[in-house]
Amino acid sequence: MEFAEHIKTANVEDVVLRQPLHPPSRGTLCITGHHLLFSDREESSSRQVLLLLRNIDAIEKSVENLLGYPGFFSNAGHSERMSGSSGTITIKCKDLRVLQLDIPGMEQCLNIAHSIETLSCLDSVSDTYPFFYRPTDLSLEDQWDLSSPEKHYSQMKELHERWRLSSVNRDYLVCASYPPAVIVPHSIDDDTLKKAAKFRQGGRFPILCYYHRKNGMVIVRSSQPLTGANRKRCKEDELLLQAVIDGSDKGYIIDTRSSQQAQQARMTGGGFESKSCYSRWKRLHRQMERGKSLQESLIKLVEACGDESHNMDRWLSKLENSKWLSHVQTALSTAGLLAECVERDGHSVLVHGSEGTDCSLLISTLAQLIMDPHCRTMEGFLALLEREPDTRSSIDVPTQRTPMLVSSRSLQSSCCCWTVCGSCGVSSPWHWAFLRHCS
Repeated sequence: MEFAEHIKTANVEDVVLRQPLHPPSRGTLCITGHHLLFSDREESSSRQVLLLLRNIDAIEKSVENLLGYPGFFSNAGHSERMSGSSGTITIKCKDLRVLQLDIPGMEQCLNIAHSIETLSCLDSVSDTYPFFYRPTDLSLEDQWDLSSPEKHYSQMKELHERWRLSSVNRDYLVCASYPPAVIVPHSIDDDTLKKAAKFRQGGRFPILCYYHRKNGMVIVRSSQPLTGANRKRCKEDELLLQAVIDGSDKGYIIDTRSSQQAQQARMTGGGFESKSCYSRWKRLHRQMERGKSLQESLIKLVEACGDESHNMDRWLSKLENSKWLSHVQTALSTAGLLAECVERDGHSVLVHGSEGTDCSLLISTLAQLIMDPHCRTMEGFLALLEREPDTRSSIDVPTQRTPMLVSSRSLQSSCCCWTVCGSCGVSSPWHWAFLRHCS
C-alpha cells in the first residue's frame, strides 16, 4: 500500500502542542504512514512526542478564519503571528492520553486530520506497523518464544499422566481461535474432541489453561454449550468434562453471566450445563459487565479525569458515578473466587461466559497471577500472555472507529493486574507504563 496518497501535508511548522500536566510547546509536526511526530523547536527544550497512529481512538477538529494567528503564547511578537486561518485537532488515545494540536492554516489542519483518520484504521492487517518495523539489532532475543502449549506441556511433567498434547486443531480446522496444539485429558481421543467442539459456541471446547502444582487441580476454559431451548445434550462433551475431574468428587463451573442471562441465552441457541447431565459439576454465576456498559463506564472515567474545573470531592463523586472501580472489583472478586476453588477447596474449575473470550480470559489470567508467583515476574507474565490463545486471537482490526471499543477491557485488565501485584507484598519489576503499553 502507498501511504503517500493519504498524506497531503507531511509536516507543518509552528504547531503548538497542549497536553495535561505539560507546558505548551511550539514545534514541528510530521506525519508518516504509521506515526505522528512532534518535535519541540524551543532552544531550552528537547521534547519529542512519537505517537503510533493505531493508538488513536478518536479525533476532533475545528477550524477558524482569523485576521491573525497569535498562537498560544501571550508574549509572542508580531513576527510570530501568522495571518490567515487556523485549526485545532484534539487527539484522544486508547491509553487515555489527550493531545491538542493548534495548527496554523485551515487547509493544513484539515489535511493532517484526514491523514490521521485514514491511517489510524487501515483495513488490512499487513498494512500495520509490525509488518514494516525493522529492528536495528538483529541479535535481539526472541522474547515471544517464552511459552506455548507445546513448551508448557513439556515443562509440566506432572501433566503427562492424565493430560496429553493434541494436534486436533491443526490448520485451525476445529476452532479458529485456538492454537494448533491444545492440552486435553489423556483419556479423550481427537474424534471425541471434534464432536464436543460442535456442541460449543465457536468450536471452543474445554481446554487446559492452568495446572496447579500444589494439588494437581486445573483451570479449563471454553465457550457456552449449545443446548438451546430444547435442552440438547452432547455425550462427548459430558465425557470430556468428566475426564477433567477424574479422581475428584466434583468440580466448579464459573459462568461470567447472571443466571437470568444464561437462561435467556437458551432462546438464541446457547445455554449452560444442566445439573442432570453434569451431576458432578456445581455451577456458580458471577455476572461481569461487558460491551456497551463497560464502554460507557470508561467514557465517564475519562471525562472525570480530563475535567480540571472541579475540586477533589466532586472528582471523587464523578469517579464513583462512572462505576469503573466497581467493574474492577467484580473482576478481582471473581478471580479470587476461582483461586479459592482451586487452592483452598481443591477442586478443578471450568470458566466460560457466552463466547468464552473476554471475561473468561481475564478471570483465568488473574487467577493465575494470584496463585502462581512466577506469573508475577516479567518473564512469567509474558509467558502467560503468549500461551493464552485468546491473547492473540482476540486482536482485531476494526474498519470503523468506535470510541473506547478496544481499550475498555484492556484497561480493566491492566488495572486488575496492577492491583493483584500491588497486593502481593512483593517487589515487582512491573510499572504502570508497561501495563499501559500492553493495553
